[in-house]
Amino acid sequence: MDIQRNLELFEELISCGSNIYTWCYSPEGRLLHSNCPDEELFDTAFALFGCKDKALHLGRQEGGPHVLGTAFGLIWGVDFEFDNDVFRKLHIIGPAVIYDLSVRDIEYGLQQYSDLEVSLSWKHQFLTALNRIPVAQNIVFSRYLLMLHYCLTGEKLDAGALNMNRALDIVSGTGRKRDRHKVWQAERAMLQMVRNGDLNYRSILNTSLLISSGVPVRGSDPLRQPKTSTVVFISIVCRAAIEGGLSPEEAYSLGDSYIQAAENAKTFDEVATIAITMYDDFVRRVNRCRMDPKLSPPVQKCCDYIKMNLNQKLTANDLASLAGYTEYYFTYKFKKETGCSINDYIKRAKIDRAKILLQSTSLSVQEISDELGFGTRGYFSRVFRDIEGCTPVEFRNREQL
Repeated sequence: MDIQRNLELFEELISCGSNIYTWCYSPEGRLLHSNCPDEELFDTAFALFGCKDKALHLGRQEGGPHVLGTAFGLIWGVDFEFDNDVFRKLHIIGPAVIYDLSVRDIEYGLQQYSDLEVSLSWKHQFLTALNRIPVAQNIVFSRYLLMLHYCLTGEKLDAGALNMNRALDIVSGTGRKRDRHKVWQAERAMLQMVRNGDLNYRSILNTSLLISSGVPVRGSDPLRQPKTSTVVFISIVCRAAIEGGLSPEEAYSLGDSYIQAAENAKTFDEVATIAITMYDDFVRRVNRCRMDPKLSPPVQKCCDYIKMNLNQKLTANDLASLAGYTEYYFTYKFKKETGCSINDYIKRAKIDRAKILLQSTSLSVQEISDELGFGTRGYFSRVFRDIEGCTPVEFRNREQL
């Protein structure tokens, strides 16, 4: 097996989808190769936070893929190259972060390394460089590490074979756990999408999954933590769907079937797929049951289209074409059935989405205005005030109390 060629292809492949870099060290800890633009800085950090010594020890004692971490959520994936059972090279991917770091997270995490002697200049460079580090979902980072292991050994492993306890112990055992308020905000927005039956949920769901890594569970079964987290996820989504109008009988029956499927899953990928499929299923069922029976199919189709394309410039003429009517007749029909004009409906739908973004993200008012196609912050604020009775800033401050 041509390991060098495999590693070249691997490096090229992961560079297409992320900013996760590759590293190679000798058994003595000397850096042999890296494609990281902040090579010197993160090489120092890898050693400074004790991860290099731990990785080299693992290479001499255990082998196999591992995830190592710091007290503020910075992680590396490590694996080893052997020649006739002799440890030859240490291979690394990273660094990445397992959730969106705030300055508070980093400062608190660095306090756990108060015995380290670093200059203010290095600390400033390090904090600046952290802004360029990607947030990686556990499932994505795990897949990259499994790919690296395959390139080195030709062995196909499931995510359950990864040892992440060392990373989790460091992250959750010594540092302040992630910003619980931020997690709560993201989860609240995710559940509101279920209650609304909002099919344009993907960005909100991804944000929540990035921030929260699930229920912390310790045990010998590596699948216990993702399974338990998925069962909890199913339970709260099920309740949100009932609040959104889905019948309790249908919701609980559906939830039970997904819980059973999660418990029967054999791999990490199976569990993750079940969670995403379940969420989509509940959202679509709520969406169907919330459809207004007074709306004709063409008008309902356009209402759904509006909610799915809030970042686009939507005109009455485009929607009329979608419905198969003239603009004049469709604007009359739309207002008769919904009780408001097309423009007012679009504005209300955009403000509903803006409220979720204000509650669940750190996007600025200007960024939300741009994302929803308002043109200017001033116009966005005026429309928001007209509908909600307060400005976007006032709404965000009130929700964060």
